[in-house]
Amino acid sequence: MSTDYYAILGVRKDASPEEIKKAYRKLARELHPDVNPAEEERFKEVTRAYEVLSDPDKRQIVDLGGDPLAPGGGGGAGGPFGAGFGGLGDIMDAFFGGGTSARGPRSRVRPGADALLRLDLDLAETAFGVKRDITVDTAVLCKTCAGEGSAPGTHPDTCRQCKGSGEIQQVTRSILGQMVTARPCPRCGGFGSVIESPCRECHGEGRVRGRRTLTVKVPAGVEDGMRIRLNGEGEVGPAGGPPGDLYIEIHERSHPQFEREGDDLHCQLRIPMTTAVLGSSVELQTLDSTEQLHIKAGTQPGSTLTLGARGVPHLRRGGRGDLYVHVEVEIPTRLNAEQEKLIRELATLRGEDRADAITANGNGASSAGAKGERLFGKRRGGRAR
Repeated sequence: MSTDYYAILGVRKDASPEEIKKAYRKLARELHPDVNPAEEERFKEVTRAYEVLSDPDKRQIVDLGGDPLAPGGGGGAGGPFGAGFGGLGDIMDAFFGGGTSARGPRSRVRPGADALLRLDLDLAETAFGVKRDITVDTAVLCKTCAGEGSAPGTHPDTCRQCKGSGEIQQVTRSILGQMVTARPCPRCGGFGSVIESPCRECHGEGRVRGRRTLTVKVPAGVEDGMRIRLNGEGEVGPAGGPPGDLYIEIHERSHPQFEREGDDLHCQLRIPMTTAVLGSSVELQTLDSTEQLHIKAGTQPGSTLTLGARGVPHLRRGGRGDLYVHVEVEIPTRLNAEQEKLIRELATLRGEDRADAITANGNGASSAGAKGERLFGKRRGGRAR
């Protein structure tokens, strides 16, 4: 049975080359060994599928029911014309007696895969931007052989079996006439050349694992889960092929005081009952400044005060979000004798000592704040990060 390369990439059989490329890049980011070491074999399988379906000739073989990577190349045992056919050109040549189509040897040079790296940042760093040095462990060009794959002083030799064509052709006669079949050369694997003396450093791959340090500039206003792309900083391809891209995924740490919703910030302000009744001013430390917050007399529990343009700067445009301060009034749970006497006198003066002074309005009573809690904090029941 031939391998279902379309199923491996999760695409339809009529998928466009762009759809195939997009599907491969998505899977490669999820399965890359640097991100998910346990899925290394799956990553290799996905890469093989992409190499087949991104090559028009190999894709033709797959669509005809064959497997271009199976022993014997061409159509494979499961193909409609049996083993040995190398694609539509060979089938047409077989019926009409012509020569085979000259596809030439396969190139050893292939593009590298993309890489993904996680970067943890504080809220202030995502809000105002930051430069960070990161360590990247990817495939890099082998300096010993400069990507050629052969030992210093040597070069790949032309394959003696296929004479550099990368294919072995066979002519047979049948009732249909002369049939010409072609398959990848078993000695060179279809490359047309053989590395007789592989480089000891990279073992003929043209690339090695390398660790390097890069400086990443994180723009102001990025959010949790966003990705920054560094062109050409991913995996170097086989035989020194062009590198893929490096994606830096931002993970924003939880902040002890503020919650972020888009470019707006939210925090909770706990004030004593007397402050809510009489009013006052209090200093509030924002992400980058200290602000005087005016508490009006008669401020009610659950009130929200807005500080404009004190949130997170907008990404790639001017301006900032707002800071919303949610007020919680702390009701004392213990009073000494003198305090209780004063409260009772106040209730009498305001006519609130009678049972008919309490009316139900359908709203639940707010819970009292516990002693010892800090003045500023996150909203209760806010969005968890």
